[in-house]
Amino acid sequence: MASYHLETYGCTSNQGESKIIEQLLRDAGHHKVTNPEVADVAILNTCTVIEKTEQTMLTRARELELLVSDLIITGCLALAQPNLISESGINARVCGWDEVPLAVGNGECPTPTKDSLPILDGVIGILPIARGCMSDCSYCITKKATGKINSPSLEENVSKAQKLIKAGAKEIRVTGQDTGVYGWDLGKRILDQLLDEICELPGDFRIRLGMANPKGIHGICESLATVFSKHEKIYDFIHTPVQSGSNNVLGQMRRQHQVNEFKDIVSIFNQHLDHWTLATDFIVGFPTETAEDHYQSLNLIREVRPEKINITRFSKRPGTDAAQLKGLGGTLKKQRSSEMTQLKLKITSQAYRDMIGTTHYLLAVEPGLNGSMKCRDEAYRQVIIKNHENYGISPGDFVNSRIVSSEHVYAFAEPV
Repeated sequence: MASYHLETYGCTSNQGESKIIEQLLRDAGHHKVTNPEVADVAILNTCTVIEKTEQTMLTRARELELLVSDLIITGCLALAQPNLISESGINARVCGWDEVPLAVGNGECPTPTKDSLPILDGVIGILPIARGCMSDCSYCITKKATGKINSPSLEENVSKAQKLIKAGAKEIRVTGQDTGVYGWDLGKRILDQLLDEICELPGDFRIRLGMANPKGIHGICESLATVFSKHEKIYDFIHTPVQSGSNNVLGQMRRQHQVNEFKDIVSIFNQHLDHWTLATDFIVGFPTETAEDHYQSLNLIREVRPEKINITRFSKRPGTDAAQLKGLGGTLKKQRSSEMTQLKLKITSQAYRDMIGTTHYLLAVEPGLNGSMKCRDEAYRQVIIKNHENYGISPGDFVNSRIVSSEHVYAFAEPV
């Protein structure tokens, strides 16, 4: 049996793929080591969302190549640009996620133990509910790796959630390239039903829904918001990436939604939930983005006031249609990114300041720095409890706490 070293980069969905790989390797008798220099094989699960990330992956692959005799590269870079690895002079085996356990076993197929428990990160369990998406965004290279949506059944995903709870998961992260289109390949829109059924499982836990594109959840938004308001087990948190406040840019991006549909989602959740968190993404400096388009994005942020915004400067990805467009200058993209970041910090800081003096039921998730505990409130906002050992708080505990102060992207609380 082999000793393996596994490194994972990228989104929560990629992390979920690594947990599946690790589960199969463990069940087959292989064992994990933290030091790649003592491993029989190193596995690099890659991301390739932007050019900077791609270069980071290649650099890390070259480093690992010098440390191990056998290197396996999987993930989005390996699947979307397999030739890039060999062209870069890296000696590695390139595999799909599903092929890694077989490759480590040198052709011996792992046989999962029927009742084996899934692997957790502390009290966090990752539940990939599907692979792929239904979008055809003009700038995206990841779709080459993941393909169209492939949805396991409701019963299979609920069973996986049940195993995570049995293994001790207190926070279940429901993931996918686009959770909003779960079930579309089955001829159904069933994300709301899936969340409802998981919430009915016994146990004290919380569910965080991962990224869902606006087009995917717009058609079920009313029923989805109803499920959120019905169950305390679901974090009142939605991550739906709008990418631009301009319909012209969204059309060039082939995003499949318009700004008003995004606003509809926000409006419906506002009607159903009092304290909730809106997270979204913006791509700054898309090749066709004008100054007016940029101002429309800023105005949209001011209007809907998302508490979490991921801002990415446009990066040309090989083989995508957007890569053929004449790009904007780096200085202009930097200026627009800086302007949006300043607005983001202003809104986020205010959201956390407004929490001061309120009481929340927190889930302790993982230890932080200097004796602190990282927690999440009902809306998945990050809350820190200092000197948690003085209160006897451990990861997985639920704690009634009062917010006493705040910073830009988190608040501080004291148990009550």
